[in-house]
Amino acid sequence: MKIKSWGICLALVLAFSVVGGVGFAEESKAPIDVQRARQLMDKEGAGEKLSSEDQVYLDRAKRSHLQLQVAAKAGAASRANLKPNAAGTSVGFIPLSDMTTETYKGEDGGLYGKGKNEPPKEQMDAAMKAAKEIQPLDADGKPSPDGKIVLLGLGMSNTTMEFSVFKEVADADPDKAPAVVLVDVAQFAQDSEVWAKGTVHGGQPHNRKVWDIAEGRIEEAGVTTKQIQAMWLKQARMQPARIGVFPKHAQELQKDIETIIQLTKQRYPNLRIAYLSNRIYGGYASTDLNPEPYAYETGFGDRWVIQDQIKGDPGLNFDPAKGEVKAPVLLWGPDLWADGLTPRKSDGLIWKADEYQPDGTHPKDVARKKVADMLLKFFKTDPTAKAWFVRAK
Repeated sequence: MKIKSWGICLALVLAFSVVGGVGFAEESKAPIDVQRARQLMDKEGAGEKLSSEDQVYLDRAKRSHLQLQVAAKAGAASRANLKPNAAGTSVGFIPLSDMTTETYKGEDGGLYGKGKNEPPKEQMDAAMKAAKEIQPLDADGKPSPDGKIVLLGLGMSNTTMEFSVFKEVADADPDKAPAVVLVDVAQFAQDSEVWAKGTVHGGQPHNRKVWDIAEGRIEEAGVTTKQIQAMWLKQARMQPARIGVFPKHAQELQKDIETIIQLTKQRYPNLRIAYLSNRIYGGYASTDLNPEPYAYETGFGDRWVIQDQIKGDPGLNFDPAKGEVKAPVLLWGPDLWADGLTPRKSDGLIWKADEYQPDGTHPKDVARKKVADMLLKFFKTDPTAKAWFVRAK
């Protein structure tokens, strides 16, 4: 049995269990320390005598590894039998951006509330001021004509699937400013709770944390944390039904996002603006990962975060004149939710079952491209983004 394969096995099991609903029993609640197990296996292989405690630990690790292998095979079979819930073509909810006088479970409509899809003047003024401060920076965060403007994509699996395609189409677009560098730090199976707590779901190699992995990707992109000035954030909670019905699960998401926002500002001091987006339609889901009505209701969690900042929450303060700066200016990015095959009034957006992977939650390439195109249009036309995102004429 090769201990060095455990990291891969753990990651596979996580993916299968999340998508296919497969689980497995552990004989102990304490997680296996892969590094320790590997060291003990090396000692045993070298003929060294292990202490009784180490031998017990290694034996348990071997049994756990076997369980993981069995679960991975079962998970693969389960996932292979999944198919999108093609019957879920509509859930009858009105997209937030289409809600004017309507309400949903006591909540009014509009991306910013009160039926409004544009931020209040004070918030927009602050965002425009922040946008004007975005400029090419060198590795130390100092203005430089040869510097970079880093736009970060942060979130869970859908986020990385969509932002990675956005990076491809944006980098190929001649209108994108050459100083703008897109870096995808979003990670599969790492939901808002993981980012807020700084841990990882499952067995990442060497127990690396999401923020460490993010910084590794930033370094690989040839930029630094001091050059990050804008961010697209799309998050959700995994299996939100276990948290509770609305508004409870959305409130937990709200708390997570507010913590994530604070952490990004601490780690990326020149972060000026963060754009939030909601989930795509979840009515085709064939698992409990993030189906409807939860996918729709995550939009309220996003909105509450932005509204908290507008109301002057000191934990989300962006104005140094009002105290310690703990957040960038927050705005909505692209509004991604539409009610399945029911066209959204504002732009006709729909989501088809054949645009989804077998779990009915993760997007196929066609849907990834659809979101990427929405992102590109947003950053090329939004008044707070186009000044720094679009190449100067």
